[in-house]
Amino acid sequence: MSSSSSSASDRTQSMDAVNDTAVREPVRTTSGGSVPAAGSGTGSGRQAKLRVQRVDPLSVLKLAFLLSVAAGIAGVVLIAVLWMILNGMGVFSSINEMVLGLLPQGKEFDLMDYVGFSRVLSLSIVISFINILLLTALATLAAFLYNICASLVGGVQLTLSDE
Repeated sequence: MSSSSSSASDRTQSMDAVNDTAVREPVRTTSGGSVPAAGSGTGSGRQAKLRVQRVDPLSVLKLAFLLSVAAGIAGVVLIAVLWMILNGMGVFSSINEMVLGLLPQGKEFDLMDYVGFSRVLSLSIVISFINILLLTALATLAAFLYNICASLVGGVQLTLSDE
C-alpha cells in the first residue's frame, strides 16, 4: 500500500516538474526569435499557431441543436411578448375598426379570428420547430463540407496568444 502511494506522489511531483518547465521555456516565433514565457517578468505573452484540420460533425450537430432550440424558445417568447404589447396598446382593435369602416354595411369582420394570440403563438412554434431542423441540418452539413475542404487545403490557421 505504501509503495503505491509513494509512486503516485512521485508521479505527481514529476508532472509538476514537467508543467513548470513547460511554462518557463521560451516559445519560438516565426521570425526566428524567442518570446519569453509568461512567468519571466517581461510582460510579453506566449504565442501558438494552431491549425483546425477537422471538425467533429457529431459535436457540431449537438451544439447546433442546442443553440437553435434556445433561439426557437427566445423567438416564441419574443412573439408572445410583442403580441401582448401590441394588444395592450390597442393596435389590433384600431386595425379592426379601420377595416370595418372600409367594408360595406352589414359585413362582419373580426381581426382576432386571424391574428388571435393562440394562432400567432401556434404559428411561431411551428416556424421555430422548422427553424430548429433546418439550422441543425445546415450546421452539420457545413461541418462535413469544412472537413472536405480542410483535407484539400489544410484547414484554418489560428494564432493564439497568452497575454
